[in-house]
Amino acid sequence: MSHKHCAWLAVATAAILTGTGATHFVDASAQRSAARPSVAPSTASPTNGQIAALFDRWNAALATGDAHRVADLYAPDAVLLPTVSARIRTTRPEIVDYFQHFLQNKPVGRIQRRIIKVLNRTAAIDTGLYQFTLTSGNGHKSTVNARYTFVYELRGGRWLIVNHHSSTVPAGD
Repeated sequence: MSHKHCAWLAVATAAILTGTGATHFVDASAQRSAARPSVAPSTASPTNGQIAALFDRWNAALATGDAHRVADLYAPDAVLLPTVSARIRTTRPEIVDYFQHFLQNKPVGRIQRRIIKVLNRTAAIDTGLYQFTLTSGNGHKSTVNARYTFVYELRGGRWLIVNHHSSTVPAGD
């Protein structure tokens, strides 16, 4: 019996034994092709729009009020230089701690100006100016104008923040 027929027989037997009732013949060359990732996605750099959408994902995580959900967007070795804290955050617990306090103000971010630099297929920088609308516990709204830099890396199939710097915009020019 040829190798091709043995493979077909094995697939058919497995389908019958698992009760799927359906058998599909896939030759060995098709199986090898399916196991390899396609070349195009792995060599294509992200678009500016795809990188811009990462801020929208982060902003949506802020809207949940869940500091752990926000921290999930950061790499395990990320560095956070936050807007309203003098402490550099380099661990997940430190990042969660920062967002637990920051999220109490119900922040909503809006990009005012951005510059995106795609470095390669697995790294990009989004930098610019954003504004946060904050709502205090008594409902008073205020705004904070800040500059930001997000550095993203594609890790394990997910775009993660590896460096995030945010600081209030200084007065003057």
